[in-house]
Amino acid sequence: MSDLSERVPLQAVRELLAIGQPLPFRILDAQGRLLLNAGHLLAEEAQYESLLERGAWAERPAVEAERQARAAASAAGRVASAHAPSLFDHWTRLLWRFEKLSRGLAGRHAGPAELDAFMHDLRALVAADADVALFLCIRQDDRRFALYPLTHALHCATVALVSGPQLGWDEHRVASLTGAALTMNLTILELQATMAEQGEPPTARQLREIRAHPAAAAELLRGLGLADETWLRTVVEHHEQPGGQGYPGGVAAPCETARVLRAIDVFMAKISPRAHRPPMAPQAAVRQLFQQNAGDALAMAVIKTLGVHPPGALVKLQSGEIGVAIRRPARGTHPVVATLSDARGRPTAQTHRRDTAQPDYAVTGVPDSSADFQRVVPERVYGAVAFTAPGAPAGDAAP
Repeated sequence: MSDLSERVPLQAVRELLAIGQPLPFRILDAQGRLLLNAGHLLAEEAQYESLLERGAWAERPAVEAERQARAAASAAGRVASAHAPSLFDHWTRLLWRFEKLSRGLAGRHAGPAELDAFMHDLRALVAADADVALFLCIRQDDRRFALYPLTHALHCATVALVSGPQLGWDEHRVASLTGAALTMNLTILELQATMAEQGEPPTARQLREIRAHPAAAAELLRGLGLADETWLRTVVEHHEQPGGQGYPGGVAAPCETARVLRAIDVFMAKISPRAHRPPMAPQAAVRQLFQQNAGDALAMAVIKTLGVHPPGALVKLQSGEIGVAIRRPARGTHPVVATLSDARGRPTAQTHRRDTAQPDYAVTGVPDSSADFQRVVPERVYGAVAFTAPGAPAGDAAP
């Protein structure tokens, strides 16, 4: 929006915002990029403070309409009710905690202790339901490119954690991989957001920043007091490739954690939407990962973690229905699917769970078009999923 008079600073609408309640209107950043859609939960006060620091604002017509609606509701005696935060709400809170943490790290106001606390809570959410965690990584429905650097890092870290059992690594090594995923791009967060919206190829200056960022991020982390050498080396080498074809150093034999992180990083980048290109179907990205890393046991572990049809991937069924994978199979390649359409492929509000190991509901492919199924609310396919942080009394708000 170019007319600044139509921007209402977030601090001017504080009375319209309630912690634990859905937003009544869109929130945009200082550059006019979408941060939160109407209906998203305002998770906690720290999220509101982060929005203020980003110069967030709302559109005047929407604000005025909400104020009028509130006045009418008040006159009629209607009051909004709060609800206990669900597992999905906690994931939203974690994203905004990471937004604040990443700024703190980049500005040297946070360090290893804050990273450790954050990773503890990330592990708790993944442990609560790994399939939900993967669904939220794969089913990227919104186009909030201003947040892409944060969601990408968080999604890569989540896949790293879920991959731990397949890798057979000890807890410390998986933690190093996860931490590297969270911090590999600390010095180019704003550049990533810009490029997610950019239609033209990277400029020479952008390319220099991109090539320099692995070493720059590791240097920043070391300066903050991080002493985990596996973590630091993984950050430095996460764009290197066996044989020396990667960057920035052309390392012929990058470490194993860096090779795993590169596989996850590339996969997540391919399935993430950009302003000027659609995302690749997860199944196609898994297939490419297999083809480009045939015989690489580390990449194969990531593929086994995701499955042929990862949670969040759209599928066509023998029944004619279109659905979304929500549970990985205990063995084999037949996920549990939640339907999004009727037997003629037409979108419907009804949702049924289908066991694709049954011939009548076998997966036959990927939908020709996902346009009718771009927005899949996780509560629709999983139901209300409660979550209480480990060590917290039931009903406690936080991790």
